[in-house]
Amino acid sequence: MVVKLSERSFDFAKKLVGEGRAVLDQMGEWSEHQPSAQQENEFIEKHGFGEYGRWYLGVDDEYAEENKSRYKFPYGDFENVHRCGVIAAEVRAAQRKYTDIEVAAAHLHGMLDEGM
Repeated sequence: MVVKLSERSFDFAKKLVGEGRAVLDQMGEWSEHQPSAQQENEFIEKHGFGEYGRWYLGVDDEYAEENKSRYKFPYGDFENVHRCGVIAAEVRAAQRKYTDIEVAAAHLHGMLDEGM
């Protein structure tokens, strides 16, 4: 399994934060704010996997582009970046030693904390 940073998703997340499309929630709230499997499926049906993938900082190249398992480290709810999602991605990436994803999430975390 090779999981690496999706530069496209990272750029998209930075753009959203810059536009103010962010929820400045607290660490630990991600389980409440993370989209459900049904919401993910509805989003994919409406927008396709290309758009779906932009909401995940990591990509696992062992899976096809049209497979939900390909996309790792979610950070938003398909409308806004969530601070709690970014923190969750940062912590999980550090635990799994995905340094590029950890650094990207830390950058987003810093951008969000500037807005608090």
